Amino acid sequence: MASGLVALLDDVAAIAKLAAASLDDVSAAAGKAGTKAVGVVVDDAAVTPRYVTGLTPDRELPIIGRIAIGSLRNKLLILLPAALLLSSFAPWAVTPLLMLGGAFLCFEGAEKVIEAVTGHGHAEEHVATTDPATLEKEQVSGAIRTDLILSAEIMAIALAEVATTPLLMRAAVLAAVGIAITIGVYGVVALIVKMDDIGLHLARKPASRAIGTALVKGMPVVMRWLAIIGTAAMIWVGGGILVHGLEGFGVHEPAGTIHHLAEGAAHAVPAATGVLSWLVTAIGSGIVGLIVGAAIVPLVHLAGRLRR
Repeated sequence: MASGLVALLDDVAAIAKLAAASLDDVSAAAGKAGTKAVGVVVDDAAVTPRYVTGLTPDRELPIIGRIAIGSLRNKLLILLPAALLLSSFAPWAVTPLLMLGGAFLCFEGAEKVIEAVTGHGHAEEHVATTDPATLEKEQVSGAIRTDLILSAEIMAIALAEVATTPLLMRAAVLAAVGIAITIGVYGVVALIVKMDDIGLHLARKPASRAIGTALVKGMPVVMRWLAIIGTAAMIWVGGGILVHGLEGFGVHEPAGTIHHLAEGAAHAVPAATGVLSWLVTAIGSGIVGLIVGAAIVPLVHLAGRLRR
């Protein structure tokens, strides 16, 4: 009896170790896949705050909460099953779809750059409404639609990192990436949109007045830089996806040139090898992304005019 109990405990311990190892594998793979998607995550965090513009401060956090729930639905109920089906039955389609998403990011980023340089924005259609509930519904719906596009890119990038792993491992990693990124992005967004309120609260107290005033004055600057970083991230990530995708199809340029320049910069300054290599690669990918995006922008606008 005792020996049977010991054997059972040994089996339980072995299963626990196996489960812990599996969790470690999932955690490591999710971390690696999430890191690859960092550019899209930055853009997601940069885009979302504009959806609470014009709404009362007491509704900001509830709206962000609704958008976050919609983002989780996008990732777990729509994109996760689609990604698993795609990787199981049409794995050849992952790279082309990833490249289409990369081209879309290049287009959006280049469009923002062109608008900033020319001063002529591509005005978004907006139906004016005086009903706060209707306005809130419109803002949440628009944010969730935008999130679906960005989330699709995040999940596709993550899928590319774990495409050869077993099905359950793939599902666990994609779910972990989706949940972690959603919590991270919308936690940061909530902090950003409430930072001015926090600053006002601190400014009312003599002991923290200087900090509160700095927050209130500094947030517009932070928001501007966040928009710039988000645009740069779209172009860099989109260009990088296209460069790697072409290389996967046997087209070794411009990947070869970018790699050669990155190695040259790293050898020139050995003390900053990693930083310079990454910087040159990011700039090279960004140049490719800007060229591709700038070529797509007039085509999209022409198609829009013809449709109208």
